[in-house]
Amino acid sequence: MTLKDFVPHIDFKDVAEDLGIPGITAIVLFPVLIPVAGKAAKPIAKATIKGGVILYEKGKGVIANVGETFEDIVAESLAELAEERSQTSAIAEGDG
Repeated sequence: MTLKDFVPHIDFKDVAEDLGIPGITAIVLFPVLIPVAGKAAKPIAKATIKGGVILYEKGKGVIANVGETFEDIVAESLAELAEERSQTSAIAEGDG
């Protein structure tokens, strides 16, 4: 069985003519260039991952601070509401 049996609609002679010398050279060098590109990409990938981890850690700290601030605001609001209710009930009891 040939490749043409699996892909009958492609004329490989036309494909080779369409690719030309640069395309054929790229196809031939592709297996050589992939490992080289992989070695060059590893430090970039590591730096990107490190940056992501640092950003995540800083984000956790910011979120914790925002959470604490929100809890403080809720606690202050509840205290003010309780104080207003006690003043309102004291006024109501004084009128009665």
